[in-house]
Amino acid sequence: MALSAPLFYQTVVLVLDLVVGLIAFGLTVVSFGHCLIQRADAFTAIGTLPKPGWLALLGGTALLGLVHIVYSLPFGLLVQMIGAAAGLIYLLDVRAGLRGLTDGRGGW
Repeated sequence: MALSAPLFYQTVVLVLDLVVGLIAFGLTVVSFGHCLIQRADAFTAIGTLPKPGWLALLGGTALLGLVHIVYSLPFGLLVQMIGAAAGLIYLLDVRAGLRGLTDGRGGW
């Protein structure tokens, strides 16, 4: 007799996928919003990707993440994890550099 997973495992996987996807989507949207209001010359001053590059990366992954949440794409969670990683890099590294450049208090 073979043991099998409970009948509700697909529901658990779908709910976890949705929760992780919503968190990653929120992270990329917050990063995109912060990037949108920053000055373009500040990005080159701190030596990172230019502002249009960050906007394209964060906006593209946020858009694909939204499509994944609505339509459940096959590789959508992978795209959302890439977007979450880009959002974390932006918030923890680039935002700190921009903050140090604009108000002079520094990051960490």
